[in-house]
Amino acid sequence: MPFLNTAYRLGREAMSEIGFERLLIANRGEIAVRIARTARRLGLHTVAVYSDADRGAAHVQACDEAVHIGASAAADSYLRIDALLAAARATGADALHPGYGFLSENPDFAQACAHAGRIFVGPPAAVLRALGSKTAARALARSAGVEVAAGYDGEDQSDATLRRAADRLGYPLLIKPVAGGGGKGMHRVDTASAFDAALLTARREARASFADERVLLERFIAPARHVEVQVLADAHGQCLHLFDRDCSAQRRRQKLVEEAPAPGLPAPLRADLHAAAIAIARAADYVNAGTAEFLLGPDGALYFMEMNTRLQVEHGVTELITGLDLVEWQLRVAAGEALPFTQADVHCRGHAIEVRLCAESPDRDFMPASGRIGQLILPHGHGVRVDAGIRAGDEITPDYDSLLAKLMVHAPTREAALTLLQRALRECLIDGIDTNRTLLARLAASPALAQARVDIGLIERERNLLAAAAPVTREVCLACAAALLSRRARLTEPTSPWARPLPWRLNAPAAEALTLHDGQSERVLQVEHVAPSGQDRYRIELDGIVSDVAVLHATATELEIEIDGRARPVRARVEAGQWRLRLDGEDFRLRQIDPLRRAEVADAPERGLRSPMPGRVVAVHVTARSQVQRGAPLLVIEAMKMEHTVVAPAAGEIRAVHCSLGEQVSADAELLEFVATPEPTP
Repeated sequence: MPFLNTAYRLGREAMSEIGFERLLIANRGEIAVRIARTARRLGLHTVAVYSDADRGAAHVQACDEAVHIGASAAADSYLRIDALLAAARATGADALHPGYGFLSENPDFAQACAHAGRIFVGPPAAVLRALGSKTAARALARSAGVEVAAGYDGEDQSDATLRRAADRLGYPLLIKPVAGGGGKGMHRVDTASAFDAALLTARREARASFADERVLLERFIAPARHVEVQVLADAHGQCLHLFDRDCSAQRRRQKLVEEAPAPGLPAPLRADLHAAAIAIARAADYVNAGTAEFLLGPDGALYFMEMNTRLQVEHGVTELITGLDLVEWQLRVAAGEALPFTQADVHCRGHAIEVRLCAESPDRDFMPASGRIGQLILPHGHGVRVDAGIRAGDEITPDYDSLLAKLMVHAPTREAALTLLQRALRECLIDGIDTNRTLLARLAASPALAQARVDIGLIERERNLLAAAAPVTREVCLACAAALLSRRARLTEPTSPWARPLPWRLNAPAAEALTLHDGQSERVLQVEHVAPSGQDRYRIELDGIVSDVAVLHATATELEIEIDGRARPVRARVEAGQWRLRLDGEDFRLRQIDPLRRAEVADAPERGLRSPMPGRVVAVHVTARSQVQRGAPLLVIEAMKMEHTVVAPAAGEIRAVHCSLGEQVSADAELLEFVATPEPTP
């Protein structure tokens, strides 16, 4: 758990009262809850803001009062500067904390706060402008003597100029939005033929996320680590680093695992990293908390990427190794206080790791998930910290980021921290929606993470390994599911053999064939109820292997199963025709296949392409009567700040388009009428 190191104690002894009394938190979710926790500890009156989708949300309940600021879409609520300032005036809030995302790096918001006589908890508008543009930040880094990756960051944004620059730079390369951060709008391009389509997508995403479609190009460096340095500066000339973090484990260029300090850096390299971050911050006259982000190439070279001029999602791991509350120091620096400690007073103790629990489906290319949270169990105990903005019963909508909670651990060594992380992930349960918990648990137990062999491409490279449970565990799970299905039918159906769907035979048990889809393939199991007097004991055959399964104890969702003489706890629930099971720390989603129904479906022509998730249509590439080839992009759905491209499943014709640009569609809504071209018979 956090400790009070010398720097923190010095700060506490020298603190004056914060120069304001009321704080409006211009954000939502877990970061709003986390900011409110510190603000209330400091005696500040806290004000939450909320959209239609967030009525009654956890961050609303965490504050002293709350103000409604608009409709569910972020553009109609959390991105409205006028609504936020109106809420501040109505509640008498002296200061506004933007958290991260939304308006946190928007210089116009900082300037509007200043004009309204309110304190913006973050860097001044001039600093946000100087560093908010990646192009300007690269120029600033060069002026400070810090190396940047080769690329193009010129003012000419024409397609032809960018294409020529890309050809000169060579492939693979990255297209990155000039504004914003967090990996949004960033695209890797491997060949010249793919450049135009990637540029179109990157510009659209940049325009939607940051209201700025300008891009820059950078040479793609691989394998590379993503390392960063937390800085903290006041308005009196003091600028400190709070050590470093490694954030290399990513999916879709967005971080999933962060740890502090970054493992395996030689002392001279670590010193250079800290010095580069301080040089850039001083060159920008930086004030408040911020993060300098770097790529570490395979040759040990450091390349500056960008400066995040706000509190980072992963700030908690820095708090755990330093004992400093970064939100508290943000508030105090914003109020004009000087930092009462020096670099020599700040110490790094132990090792901290954070994982991001997100509403998404890793086995479906990390597609965002939505729905209502059922049972919620978040781990706790010595060395474990969870920052969450969710509760049981909350509805997760497609309007916002997919982040649900941040699970952090702190221990004396990295090895002990990894062990603690594995235990905490096993204890975690977020029922009712798909999450990445299982993927994170596998990653935490992987040899690559244990040996700190992590680079930005790890998750993509190891996708098959990380997405698959151990074969033995999967087989046991199937046997459990078969027993539970048979038990459920036996307990719920009438006792007459003529009314029961189960097989039966005079004077002898009969086997039932169950077909289950385990997310990878269909598996057929033979199930036989073998216990007399209604006992829950079954003989199950799968791929020629026979198992004896008994249900020893059962409640609505928790069961104890004995398989071949070994008792194991199982969690099981039925939802929308699917079984969700947890066994040996692994989560499984199984679906029972009705062979007769499957035959009916197979005979029916597949004409409608449906939305894989609720979201907004941000691009339509086809019209009625368009002829398309297999894999051709048809349209793009955006949800939770991520895009999903619907592609043609085969060569064919678009007969009709049932959605329009900008339309909000529900999950499974029919988007297009598609007819495949018959394949020629041999």
